[in-house]
Order: sequence, then C-alpha cells, then structure tokens
Amino acid sequence: MLTIGDKFPEFTKSAVVSLEPGKEFETLTLNDLKNGKWTVFFWWPMDFTFVCPTEIKSFNDHYEEFEKLGANLVGASIDSQFVHLAWRNADPGLKGLKFPMLADTSKSLSEELGILEKENKIAYRATYIIDPEGVIQHVSVNGLNVGRNVKEVIRLLEAFQTGELTPCDWEPGQDTL
Repeated sequence: MLTIGDKFPEFTKSAVVSLEPGKEFETLTLNDLKNGKWTVFFWWPMDFTFVCPTEIKSFNDHYEEFEKLGANLVGASIDSQFVHLAWRNADPGLKGLKFPMLADTSKSLSEELGILEKENKIAYRATYIIDPEGVIQHVSVNGLNVGRNVKEVIRLLEAFQTGELTPCDWEPGQDTL
C-alpha cells in the first residue's frame, strides 16, 4: 500500500461532476488537483450500498469546510461513472453533491494504491490527505463495514496545514509545539 511520503499516483479517470444533462462527466487527472491546494481523496467500496452513502453525504455536508481550507475533495469507487450518475439520480441525498465522484472501473488506481480487498477486488474505505506537491501526508483505511469520521479528516487536514508539530488531541485554534 502506498503510504506517507509516497507520491500519489498519476491518473486519468472519468468522474461525475453534475446532474445537468450534457455536463454530467469530466475527465479528472492528478494534475487537475495539483493546483496549489491540498487534496482529500476518499474511497468507498461500491455504489448502491449501505454505509457508503452515509459517508458521502457527510463529506458533502462538510464540503464548505474543505473549501474554506483550500482543499480539493474527491470521492471514488470502482464503479463506473454511469453507475455513479444512476446512484446520484436515485438517492435524494446524493443529488446535490459538490465534489466529483471518480470512476476507477479498471481498478488501476485502487490497485496501485494497494487498497483493493483481496477476495472481491473492491476498494476499502481509504482516505488520503495529499499536499499541494502530490505527496501523501496521511492515509487511513477502514474495513468494509465501518464508516469513517469526516470531522477527524478535517481536523487532520488542518493539523497538516499548520506545518507545525501538533500535540495529541490538538484542535484548530490551539497552540502548536
């Protein structure tokens, strides 16, 4: 598995970015994200499942916080862009997503990251915080049955952005070391 200090892999993938007819899809690359910003990239196992929409909705609910921190937010799974679009249209809670849903149908990116579950070859719930140079600063991976804490992802992003040493249980606004 790629980890802290590794470069996030180059990729070119389709993503769902809108529900507006004719504007649903865009091609997304790592270079699109290397725009002087940090990036939070999170993976879920599969569309049309149970835990996944709770996470996606929570990331969307906190989208403005990521934006305020000057960070790109990208979600991804091994499903196609067409399945992503169908899911967004079918689930009222996903209709208003503000971030792209990347389609890794070839599983090449999730395989290069090392986050494919061995038996069924679906992605684990992986979260990456990537600095503006494309270097992974944080990675966490949950099993398929446990959702992550979006507020903790935001806290970690803020801690990394300080460029300082942050003590245990540090919260934004507190002193660094």
